[in-house]
Amino acid sequence: MLTPIDEAAPATSHVWDLSCIDWEERIRQGQSLVPNLPLFADEADMAQAFYDELQLPDVPGKPKMRTASGQWFRDIVRASFGSWDPVGQVRHIRDILALVPKGSSKTTNSAALLLVAMLMNHRPRGKALFVGPTQAISVRAYDQAVGMIEESADLKRRFRTHDHEMMIEDLVTKAEAQVKTFDLRILTGAMGLFFVLLDEIHILGKDAKAGKVLRQIRGGLDKTPEGLLVMTTTQSDDIPAGIFKSELKFARNVRDGKYRGRIIRPMLPVLYEFPKDIATLTREERAAGVEERWKDPATWPMVMPNLGRSIHLPSLRADWESEREKGDDAIKVWASQHLNIEIGVGINNEGWRGADFWEGAVDETLTLETLLERSEVVTIGIDGGGLDDLLGLAVIGRDRKTREWLSWYRAWANPKVLEVRKDIAQQLLDFSDAQEISICPVPQDVEELGAIVAQIIASGLLPEKNAIGIDPNNAAAIIEALTGVGVTDGMLRRLLQGPALAPAMYGLERKLSDGTFWHGGMLLMAFVLGNAKVEQRGNSVMVTKAVSGRAKIDPLIALFQAAILMSWNPSAGRLVTGADILTVI
Repeated sequence: MLTPIDEAAPATSHVWDLSCIDWEERIRQGQSLVPNLPLFADEADMAQAFYDELQLPDVPGKPKMRTASGQWFRDIVRASFGSWDPVGQVRHIRDILALVPKGSSKTTNSAALLLVAMLMNHRPRGKALFVGPTQAISVRAYDQAVGMIEESADLKRRFRTHDHEMMIEDLVTKAEAQVKTFDLRILTGAMGLFFVLLDEIHILGKDAKAGKVLRQIRGGLDKTPEGLLVMTTTQSDDIPAGIFKSELKFARNVRDGKYRGRIIRPMLPVLYEFPKDIATLTREERAAGVEERWKDPATWPMVMPNLGRSIHLPSLRADWESEREKGDDAIKVWASQHLNIEIGVGINNEGWRGADFWEGAVDETLTLETLLERSEVVTIGIDGGGLDDLLGLAVIGRDRKTREWLSWYRAWANPKVLEVRKDIAQQLLDFSDAQEISICPVPQDVEELGAIVAQIIASGLLPEKNAIGIDPNNAAAIIEALTGVGVTDGMLRRLLQGPALAPAMYGLERKLSDGTFWHGGMLLMAFVLGNAKVEQRGNSVMVTKAVSGRAKIDPLIALFQAAILMSWNPSAGRLVTGADILTVI
């Protein structure tokens, strides 16, 4: 039995609470993820009646949506139009984000929703849009909408289709529904928008211009009081980035009640994803070889609201068994698309095995300051290349109580990288927003690096010898910046890349697996780990770049350098105890 979503009396003067803090219990019980809302029943009932009467044009028997559609989407239909107050002319939900697995009939359902929006519209010559990330998705949506119109004599009298423009014209209101591909040139300056449906937003995550396009869409919708944006998507098949990452984070915060009492853009989140205990393992569970709970097909119905309609468990299980035989990377991609498992460490089937334990080694309290407070000694690794590479810094501290290793990272990128590596530009901008990377020109990068090293020197935790590992190639400016803040030649240890760093690679794999290495969960390092490739060259093993043009592994190389120096069991040059600084002789 689904939880009712519109049982309360309508309210016109207050901000609706769109959170669903009991979502984990709801999803375990198969209940609706749309919270109890004071929907305007007449509007919701009319929209649902329109939706239910539409027919699938490409399914045997051409069933109506009342039986063909899952209740999860009918709940979205009710919330979409039942949130409009026709008397007060106020829309209480401006955005909807629905995260559902692949195969949930999102595009077909969305095409039906577009037709409902046209039927519910009262704005003369208004505009509705279905925006797809690719031409194929856009064409599919248009074809489904046209097919639904052709199945109804009433709709054929109401609407005229224009195939060459992929446009549907309402002969009564003169409104138009257009199906478009996501493009800034096409969508800039759209006026009179009353409804926009954006499909598969996860594909747009790596498009650096996507944020501008979304602002244009919202700007057009905000010019009309009834404007509504509905976004439907699966999870990303790579580390979430760009507008997908930011919109999903915002939706989760709304769902979890983090914005209660605050005035924010009213977004309704409908997110079919596993509770944390099913989606992830602790590091202890990983070390013990516990199988991820989401791999049990018994858990899958939780995140498959269309199960039994467009998705069928036997065929899905067969597909799963085929993919798991192909290795961890195929499993990650399959799980992201079919189960909405978020990928935390990048896909890389030839990667460093330490990455398998990375997600279980997060200590969210770790900052540079807390690392210095907890450590008895610190080592540093620095790696940089040309202007189209990153400058990476890694800091490892040895916990004074447990002797476990604590780590922290920072990177710098020249603005030139955003131009020459457009495929990763949006991800670098995300890291910049998270203050994990600084995008700045020279010599600002080495000046900022020098300031961080100076802070560490002031802590008294650096060894007097072999404190900072650095690749001597292209390091002149870095070394000059370091000596300017008090780094002595004895503190520097020149470490070449390649097989010389293999001991650190193997050593960190062991420390990650046995629970004696911690990091702060920075997105930057998750990205970097996906770029690292382990190669066997003769009798030696080395880490190289996995994908030409995309690969940035400088912070990981810096980590290996710092690990080499920490593995030599150093002592701090000075011990800091309270206000006293004792010189170690």
